[in-house]
This record gives sequence, C-alpha cells and structure tokens, in this order.
Amino acid sequence: MHRRWLLSTLAILLSLVLVACTTATTQEPQAKVANTTQTTNTNSQQLPKGGAKRVVALSSLSADIISQLDSTKIVGITGSKLFNNDPRFQDIPRVSEGQTPPNLEKIVALKPDLVIGAEGFSNVPIQKLKQLGIPTFLTKVNNWKSLEELTKTLAESIDSNPQPLLNRYKTFLPDKVTQTSSALVLVSRQPILAPNKNSWAGDLLAKFQVKNLAAELQGKSPIGGYVTLSAEKVLEANPEVIILINSPQGNSEAGLLDSLKKEAFWQQLQATKKNRVYVFDYFGLINPGSIDAIEKACQQLKKAFS
Repeated sequence: MHRRWLLSTLAILLSLVLVACTTATTQEPQAKVANTTQTTNTNSQQLPKGGAKRVVALSSLSADIISQLDSTKIVGITGSKLFNNDPRFQDIPRVSEGQTPPNLEKIVALKPDLVIGAEGFSNVPIQKLKQLGIPTFLTKVNNWKSLEELTKTLAESIDSNPQPLLNRYKTFLPDKVTQTSSALVLVSRQPILAPNKNSWAGDLLAKFQVKNLAAELQGKSPIGGYVTLSAEKVLEANPEVIILINSPQGNSEAGLLDSLKKEAFWQQLQATKKNRVYVFDYFGLINPGSIDAIEKACQQLKKAFS
C-alpha cells in the first residue's frame, strides 16, 4: 500500500510539473499564442483564419475544443485516457501516448495545415514542425478567461462559431453563491502542495467564490501556481472544506486520504470533524483536461459548496 501511494504521489508531482507548463503559471488572462521562432516575450503569430481543415492537437483540451467546434477538422490527437472511451476519437490517429514526445513522422504524414501545442510541453516538436513550414501555435490555459480566449482563437482558425461552446461554459458556473466557505486543495502529501490563485484550480475556486486559503501564498515550490505547506500551516489555516486530488493515473483515491489520516493534525481540522473532505479527479480541477472534465469538476464544486 505504501509503495502504491508513493508511486501515485510521484505521478501527481510529475504531472503537476507538466501542468505548470501547459496550464500556465502566470496571471496573463489570455490564451497565449506564442511565436516559437522569437523570444518568449513575443506572443504574436500568424494563424490561419478560417483556412485550417486538417488540425493535429497535441493537448487533450485543444483536441476536445476543436472536435466540439467542428469534428471534421481534427485529424490527429495526443493519446489521453480522457478519450479512451469517447466514440468521437475512436478512429482519430494518435500521434503520441502518455508523456512520450509526439511522433513527428506521424504528424507530417497526416498532412496537417495546423498543429496546436501546449506551451512548455510541445515547444520542441512545434519548433521542428514550424521549420517544415507547417502552421503551428502554442497555448496556455491557467484561468477561465484564457479558456474562453482559446476557444475563440481555435474557432477563428477553423472558421467556426465559438458561441454555442462559450454558452455551454457559462452553464458550468453557479448563477449565484449564497454562502462561501474556506478551503484548501491538497494534491500530494510529501510535500503537501496546494494551488494558489495563479493556477487553474485557484481561479476555478474563485469563480465559485470559495475562500482559497492558499490563494495569496507564495513559496519556493518548483511548480508554478502551487505552494508547499507544512502540517502546521494546514492546521493554522484550519479550512472548513478540504479537497483531495485523485491520482492522474486513475489509481485508488484512498491513497492520499489514508496517508493524511495518519497525520496528527488531520483529526483536529474542522473540515475533518464536519466530514467535509471531498475527493476530486486530477483532470478538471488541476489540469483542465477536457470540457467534460471541467464540467464534472464544476458540478462537484456546486455540491461541495452549496
């Protein structure tokens, strides 16, 4: 059990490092379009406006958005467990699996006129594809605004109407919040990591007017948008609600909870005493992952904070 929990924790930490790249660590409220041939401060790039007919998406979120906008335009995707049982993607070629780099030969063979990558994770393959003359761009999504901007950008590139999808996003959020509670989201035990306001999770909590007790904290965590907390800090914060994150590998949700139950501070927390400890999936709250994953996370937040 200890070994399984340790492996699960390591998987989450590794995935968070990737998320720090793909879902952004800055407060830039835009879906960035980065020019991979110039400096990282240059975000302008010529995108095909209404001309892209064969799109390869190197992130699950971009693949899902393109498919929702116009399923005929997606010709290649990255492998993701989110799509394993999704009939929309059953016959779409996978150009990568898991955390392995995309197969450039497969991508080129698909004759794409647009390849979408995730900044920080897809930079190298995107750079090589750009050198081959294939239109590319990199995206970042670290808050709700950037999700909307990305949807508009992708819709423009394939000549599609983003409004139905933008309208659907609005249904995920609460009409009004009658009460707020203090909360901490804990993604691992060693170290104890929690998202601050500069993360997708932090921004989503703010949309539900949840008082994220780690929102304003800054630390030396190598993972942007996340802070390291001591057991004393958690006890001092004493949240009314605690959200634990399931492993991105889909392992048992009991691992993190069981490990925390062994800590002396755990039973002293008001969230524990009031049985307001919830387990959320990694995709949706930590990594946006897909539209359905985001919707599910929002539904859980509504239940947890209603």
